[in-house]
Amino acid sequence: MILEAQLIDLHLRQIYPVALEVASQKIKKITPIDPKPGLPYLLPGFIDAHVHVESSMLVPSEFARLAVVHGTVATISDPHEIANVCGMQGIEYMIENGKQVPFHFFFGAPSCVPATPFETAGGEINVADIETLMSRPEIRYLAEMMNWPGTVNRDPVVMEKIRISQHYGKPIDGHAPGLMGELAKKYVAAGPSTDHECFTYAEALGKIKLGMKISIREGSAAKNFEALIDLIDEYPEMLLFCSDDKHPDNLALSHINELVIRAIAKGKNLFDVLRAACINPILHYSLPVGQLREGDGADFIVVQDLEKFAVLATYIRGEKVAENGKTRIPRVKNEVINHFNTSSKKQTDFQLPARGNQVRVIEALDGQLITPELQGEILIHEGFASSNPEKDILKITVVNRYQNTAPAVAFIKNFGLKTGAIASSVGHDSHNIIAVGVDDDSLCRAVNLLIEVKGGISAVNGSQEEVLPLPVAGIMSPEDGYEVAAAYTRIDQLAKEMGSRLNSPFMTLSFMALLVIPDLKLSDKGLFDGKKFEFTSVFKGG
Repeated sequence: MILEAQLIDLHLRQIYPVALEVASQKIKKITPIDPKPGLPYLLPGFIDAHVHVESSMLVPSEFARLAVVHGTVATISDPHEIANVCGMQGIEYMIENGKQVPFHFFFGAPSCVPATPFETAGGEINVADIETLMSRPEIRYLAEMMNWPGTVNRDPVVMEKIRISQHYGKPIDGHAPGLMGELAKKYVAAGPSTDHECFTYAEALGKIKLGMKISIREGSAAKNFEALIDLIDEYPEMLLFCSDDKHPDNLALSHINELVIRAIAKGKNLFDVLRAACINPILHYSLPVGQLREGDGADFIVVQDLEKFAVLATYIRGEKVAENGKTRIPRVKNEVINHFNTSSKKQTDFQLPARGNQVRVIEALDGQLITPELQGEILIHEGFASSNPEKDILKITVVNRYQNTAPAVAFIKNFGLKTGAIASSVGHDSHNIIAVGVDDDSLCRAVNLLIEVKGGISAVNGSQEEVLPLPVAGIMSPEDGYEVAAAYTRIDQLAKEMGSRLNSPFMTLSFMALLVIPDLKLSDKGLFDGKKFEFTSVFKGG
């Protein structure tokens, strides 16, 4: 195959017309040619530097079918979501499913499964498992070290996982939201070399000066692009782009290309932006992905212009996998694995005896994972604590999906529901069922809909009910990615018709049990103070 285009040479920082010859999955020759009018542009493919494929609600093979349309050729993928459900079997599932399609999936070894001892998970990855995983060529790095207290304090188990990774010469990803000063210095000195959790410019700059690479994140829930993109002016070699968590409706629309387009629109240097999107991940993780040089793997994209970056074609290992907005990757057979073992609940299971009407309230923030603690006033009916919809203080519950135990109940603000309830078995990181609702009947029904299908997302508004089943580990669908995206869009719209003002209510919901992000979260075992790292009472003074 010979392709004529204007090559964006990110190494020479030049743009010039070439004839590109591809043979045997490699770039055989790049020959400069005379300028011609109307030539498209040729550049390396985009790389998502940190993503949980599971959060797309699609198995890897379906994720790839959607991602290549936007020019993505590779992902740095942390499979800790499925590992929390199915352990080592889940990681193996992701690797093998991803191998079925022409796409570069680079998986890490999950470092914190379960994420904390304060929740019930379905799987565990111990030190011996880390050794087993790190010995495999498919495992490229130690995935985000979320246990920053253990890292800073040199916990022996944490340090052994890091030591094993260093022994195999594989990088260690960080996860240290808000960490600055001496704590950040101690964290970085232990080994983590990237962080995708920075939400302020000052925090990211401090970590860069300690030698950390910063992944600028723009996902379906957490959005840090605006706060961090100006770092590219002085530190282009230290930045990567990532989505972290991307729901299917968003993935159907855009991926890393969105960050590129927005950065260019802000006047950022083209070569610096594309370096972050295409080259820096290859260099940091030592990836076998082509950089558009002779002898490299034929991984590249063809775009119409350098403003909208309309992708005309995506090539992986010399194969055209997307063309003019359409995927060329065929669907494959996707197996189903799961771990779901709880029975239907009763409305009374969600009752909470009132000890006053003043409660600690989780504050959900649109576009952020941090959840400040508020004090709020609830209603009391027949001695039981109830939602206060007029003040947007709603009941939230986490239901253990691995065994029959009593649901945990607390209160949350900013979901905005006026009627009904929404629920999801995508609940980071242990993926128990998490639900928010106006009344106990609706909460119970939304939860039971998911128990009936062994995982998914649901919305209940009186007699109107919507369910999107996610039978693979209760967090992914094996079905066509575009059909899943359309179904997700319908149920997302219903949640907004019920009153939610959140940009992505189900994505936000999925993080309300993520105990490693402060301040206040809810696990299946109770309300949790993420600053003190201990359980706390729902009722003020209690």
